[in-house]
Amino acid sequence: MFTLPVYNSQGAEVETIKLDASVFDASLNTNSLHQAIAGYRANQRKGLASTKTRGEVSGGGKKPWKQKGTGRARVGSTRSPLWRHGGVVFGPHPRDFSYTVPQKIKAAALKTSLNLKLKENNFVILDDFKIDAPKTKEAVKVLANLKLFSAKEKKIKKVLFLTHKLESRLKAALKNINFLTVDLASDCHAYEVMNNQKLLISKAGLADLTKRLK
Repeated sequence: MFTLPVYNSQGAEVETIKLDASVFDASLNTNSLHQAIAGYRANQRKGLASTKTRGEVSGGGKKPWKQKGTGRARVGSTRSPLWRHGGVVFGPHPRDFSYTVPQKIKAAALKTSLNLKLKENNFVILDDFKIDAPKTKEAVKVLANLKLFSAKEKKIKKVLFLTHKLESRLKAALKNINFLTVDLASDCHAYEVMNNQKLLISKAGLADLTKRLK
């Protein structure tokens, strides 16, 4: 059973918490993780690539020359794929790339992604995200106290913040931080966790996530 410290907005440790062993058991199901991420990315594809066939290109209604007697190859249209300005053979057309990934695979993938963050020591638990005013600089100050952000770093690490609920004043303070992704613990998925280097989760959000995966 893993025991992690819980920090407040000032970056001080206020208590420790034992993670649920049925969820945070250090098990890694990489096959499920791959399937869930591949499915998520496929579902994000628009599938709007489109080309025109010889029947869709404008023009070409008239036969260029008669069928016989000229000594030239027979041609029925100037929009043949062999001609300049002609149609495209076997080109892409709008299609739907999405498919359904089973819920059990999604749950196993999310569990694996969380265990990976725990194994990498990139799992930070916050008591409550408290700010004095709904301003970006106040939110950045909290992230700096938790050592998740430093202006001196050349490459700023991407942070995912999972919470139980997002109030309007906190949402206003967090929305302009370009390296921070905010989501509800009840809605997060494996791709989101793996796409960020650091995971910051509120104590209430951790309870929601544990209840969801048990």
